[in-house]
Amino acid sequence: MDDKAAQAPSGVSGSAPPAIVVMGVAGCGKSAVGTALAEVLGAIFIEGDRLHPPENVARMANGEPLTDQLREGWLDAIGERIVVSVGQGQGVVAACSALKRGYRERLRGFRRDIVFLYLEIDPATASERVAGRKGHFMPASLVDSQFAILEPPGMDERALTLDATRPVAELVTNASRLLRRS
Repeated sequence: MDDKAAQAPSGVSGSAPPAIVVMGVAGCGKSAVGTALAEVLGAIFIEGDRLHPPENVARMANGEPLTDQLREGWLDAIGERIVVSVGQGQGVVAACSALKRGYRERLRGFRRDIVFLYLEIDPATASERVAGRKGHFMPASLVDSQFAILEPPGMDERALTLDATRPVAELVTNASRLLRRS
């Protein structure tokens, strides 16, 4: 998996603060990379998992994958947080699986200039990472269901793809470099 731009986005420099969504399946490192990237960019970090309604968390904790309908309110909550932050002049990096094009389009409905940072990972590594997590509601048994619905960003989407098996510091350095490219 090489680090590549699915489409060369117009960078994070410019008049509006950046709006970046770090996306991918469970275990790809969205939270770790998102937190570190937000710090480097001087942006705030939004942990998408914390915005799930309790019913969704309970379903996932019981090994039940979420439906598109169950994800709608969650995606809207993330989109609204992005809009508020950018509206207050703050750059934002959000962690959100955004597994389907439709989910990304829903988020883009809040801000057309969102850049998606797709952390690409293989199923075995993702399952191993999720199984090793402590205190998280998402069981390793749901990783396969995420890969089953995953629609990686297309060439026509404003997205960057990075190899999620690389160290977090390297991913953040590469993401920062790619995001600043015009």
